[in-house]
Amino acid sequence: MSRVGPVTRRGIRHTARGRVERVLGVLHDDLWTWRPDPLPPSVWLRWFPHGVVCLAALGVLLGDAAQLGENGGVDPGFAFVIALAEAGAMVLALWRPVAAWWLSMAGMLVGAFAVRLQMAPGGYEFTWPWTAAGLIGHLFVMLLLALRVRTRVSVEALLLTALPTYVVQGVVGAPNYLPTGQLAVILFTVVVVLGIALRGRREARSELAQQTSLTAEERARRTLLEERSRIARELHDVVAHHMSVISIQAQVAPLLVENPPDELRENLAGIRQNALEALTELRRVLGVLRSEHPDVLEAPEGGDPLPHAPQPTLDRLDALVENTRAAGLTVTTQTSGTRRPLPPGVELSAYRIVQEALSNVLRHAPGATARVHLTHLPIGLRVDVSNTRPKRPPAPSQGAGHGLLGMRERVAMLDGSLTAHALPGGGYQVAAFLPADAAEPAVTDEPAVDEPAVAEEPSAHHIPEDDTR
Repeated sequence: MSRVGPVTRRGIRHTARGRVERVLGVLHDDLWTWRPDPLPPSVWLRWFPHGVVCLAALGVLLGDAAQLGENGGVDPGFAFVIALAEAGAMVLALWRPVAAWWLSMAGMLVGAFAVRLQMAPGGYEFTWPWTAAGLIGHLFVMLLLALRVRTRVSVEALLLTALPTYVVQGVVGAPNYLPTGQLAVILFTVVVVLGIALRGRREARSELAQQTSLTAEERARRTLLEERSRIARELHDVVAHHMSVISIQAQVAPLLVENPPDELRENLAGIRQNALEALTELRRVLGVLRSEHPDVLEAPEGGDPLPHAPQPTLDRLDALVENTRAAGLTVTTQTSGTRRPLPPGVELSAYRIVQEALSNVLRHAPGATARVHLTHLPIGLRVDVSNTRPKRPPAPSQGAGHGLLGMRERVAMLDGSLTAHALPGGGYQVAAFLPADAAEPAVTDEPAVDEPAVAEEPSAHHIPEDDTR
C-alpha cells in the first residue's frame, strides 16, 4: 500500500496539471489574439453605431482624464494617457474586440494603482477601482466583445474582468475609497448576457436566411428534374411510336419484293428484332418514369384524366385556344410562312411553349389580351406569344414559379433559342426558335388567321421564375 499511495498521488497531480494546461491553452487561444473581427454596418442606419461609439469614447476621454487628474490626484499628463487608453479601447473594439478588452483592462489597473498611491486616510473618497468614466468605457468594450466573439470567449473575458476587480478591491484594497467593484461586475454581467443574446439572435436569423436560400435552390433543382422527367416521358412516347413503325415496316418489307434474297430477309429480320428489343426497353423505362408521377395530359368532359393520352402537336393548337375561351383571356392567333412537316419533338415543344405562355398570361396579367404568332421558316419554327399590359393586379399564385425553366429546357434540348422579356408598353413577350430539318417538302400553305380566342389554363405548377408582369 505504501508503494501504491505515492504513485496514485503522482497520477492525480499529473492529471490536475494536464487539466490546468488545457485550460490555459484554451484561454491563450481565445484571448491572446490580434485577430480582426470588425462590427458590420447596421442594416438600416449603416455607420450610426460606429458614430455613437466614437462619440461616447470622446466623452470617456474627457471625463476620465478629469476624474483621475482633479479628483484622483494623478498627474494631468499621466491621467490623460490612462483616459486615452480606455477611450481608445472603445474605438478599437469596433475592429479588434479582444485586443480592446486587454487595453481597457490595462487602463483600469494602471489607473487604479495610480490613484491608490495618492489616497490618504480621511481624505477625499474616490470611486475605486473603477472610475465612472472607465466603467462606462469598459461596458462598451464588453458589449462589443460579446456581439462579435463566441459565448465561451465572452464568459472568459467576464471572469478575467471580475477576478482582477476582486483582487484589487478585496485583496489589495486602499485607505479611503467608494467601492465600485461589485456594481461593475454586475453591470458587466448584464451587458455580456445582452450581447450574447443579440449575437445568438443575429446568428439565428443568418442561419434562417441561409436555410431559406438552400431551400429555394433545392426547390429549383427539384423543379428542373421534374420538368426534365416530364419531357423525357413525352419524348419516350414519340420514340416508341417510331420504333413500332420500324418494326412493322421491317416485317412487311419482304412481302413487297418478289423472291427476296435470304440476306435481305435476315437483315430485315434483324432490324425488326432489334426494334422490338429497343421498344421493350423503352416501355420499361417509360413505366419507371410514369410510376411516381403519371403524365396526366388532358381529360374528357366529365371524365377522369388520361395518364397515357397521345402527346399533343400543333394540330391541336386550335383546341387549346378554344378551351381557354372560357377562362376569360382574349387571344389572337396568326400563322405565317409555308407549313412543313416538323419532327414530333418540335411540334410537342411548340405546343407546350404556347400552352405555358398562355397560362402565364392568365395567371400574371389579368385583363390583358394575348397574341400567338407561329412563323414557319425553311430551317425551323418560330413561336411568339405576347400580351398587353394587365388591367388589374394579379391574384396570389400557388405555383412553383418555374414556367420559363421548362420552356428553356425544351428549347435547349432542340438546340434552339428562347427570349422572355417585358415590353415597353407594360406587356410581356416570349419568343422561341425551334430548328428543324429544312429538306422536307411543303404540304400546306395556311393563310394568316386572326381570330379572338382563349387558351386553356394548364396546371398551376408552371409559373415563370423571372416573370416580371
